[in-house]
Amino acid sequence: QVQLVESGGGLVQAGGSLRLSCAASGSIFSINAMGWYRQAPGKQRELVAAITSGGSTNYADSVKGRFTISRDNAKNTVYLQMNSLKPEDTAVYYCNAPTVVAGTGGYLEVWGQGTLVTVSS
Repeated sequence: QVQLVESGGGLVQAGGSLRLSCAASGSIFSINAMGWYRQAPGKQRELVAAITSGGSTNYADSVKGRFTISRDNAKNTVYLQMNSLKPEDTAVYYCNAPTVVAGTGGYLEVWGQGTLVTVSS
């Protein structure tokens, strides 16, 4: 089993900052690209940012220049630093980690439980 535990969400005023963390644990052999997704009420889940094990990053156009994704491979942890937050960033943020399971070599698409980010105007 592999689990993702997210933290760092909350309520912030527009223009403020938050830092999300997501730690993976369990029977992990390797994790490929880790990513943050978000889902606002009434909308589909969308990719916010992703980072490979080598450090290559990809961002949604709506967050470029404001959000920064980073990763600590030794800790199997991914972070999302969110600056200059806007009300339209309000959503539940989910961590994603495609994982190769230790021992079996099986592949799991693992998701966190989600953390709510609310940006007030």
